[in-house]
Amino acid sequence: MNRFGLAAGAGGATLVVMAATFMLWRQLRRQQRLTARIELSQGLPPRPPEVPEQGLHIAWTRLVAALGQVILRTGLLPTRTRADLELTLMSAGLRVRNGLEIFIGSKICLLVGLPLLTIAALRGISVSALLSLTLPAVAGVVGLLLPDMVVRYRRKRYLDRVERGLPDALDLLVICAQAGLGLTAAIVRVAEEMQFGNQDVGHELALTANELQLIADSRTALINMGARTGIDGLNRLGTTLIQSMQYGTPLSDSMRLLSAEMRRDTLTHFEGRAARLGVLLSLPMIVFILPCVFLIVGGPAAVQIMVLRSG
Repeated sequence: MNRFGLAAGAGGATLVVMAATFMLWRQLRRQQRLTARIELSQGLPPRPPEVPEQGLHIAWTRLVAALGQVILRTGLLPTRTRADLELTLMSAGLRVRNGLEIFIGSKICLLVGLPLLTIAALRGISVSALLSLTLPAVAGVVGLLLPDMVVRYRRKRYLDRVERGLPDALDLLVICAQAGLGLTAAIVRVAEEMQFGNQDVGHELALTANELQLIADSRTALINMGARTGIDGLNRLGTTLIQSMQYGTPLSDSMRLLSAEMRRDTLTHFEGRAARLGVLLSLPMIVFILPCVFLIVGGPAAVQIMVLRSG
């Protein structure tokens, strides 16, 4: 009876999700048709037709974001936790307009969906009562923690790409400063050029350039450049630029010294990783090589002892 009730609940929840997705998809298609009519009446060229999977993906994303927005409106998340989540998403490069809502909605959907899928998968399998209760609980925990693990992985990859491309951006800043460009113009130019080499660094510099143009106090924009990601290189770059503006030191000399320091730090980091290889190889050598050496050295003696005993 309990399994029948759980299966009925899973089926009902699935039907509700499918109905909501279908309604959002219909609303999205209607908006697209209205937009196409307005553009046609204004004489604009028609847009290329969208793939149906893209429309379904957009509808599903809106549904997840709406669910996350409902959770956020309830006030279950404290203001400090919400600010920390937003900062974490920004440092991971996820700066979409409703990124926090999508993140929270994904956690709720996985928390509910994975246990329901697990229960549906266990219907045709004869398992013990303990497993029938444990596996859905484990699936719920995995669904709750999976978005955090994905964001953590993306954040690490994003910060690594920014750190790798930052010395090249500083070299371009040196060239722009020697060419006579101002601070804002140099950052805008470097942001445009870095789009072809390292888009993540270019995106960070473009955000800084926009803040320099909008915020009256340029120090705030330079401090925010490092605060968004927490990377030490961007913090040092912002501090160096503030000191250059405050004391009037040449920008090209400061950027050249900072670029040399960052490349030296990168080389030191690689040397440290190379020095760890000896320690990391010790365990595989003990597990895989030493038993073979013992077998080769002591194997003949063991065979002779066995032969003498048998004789």
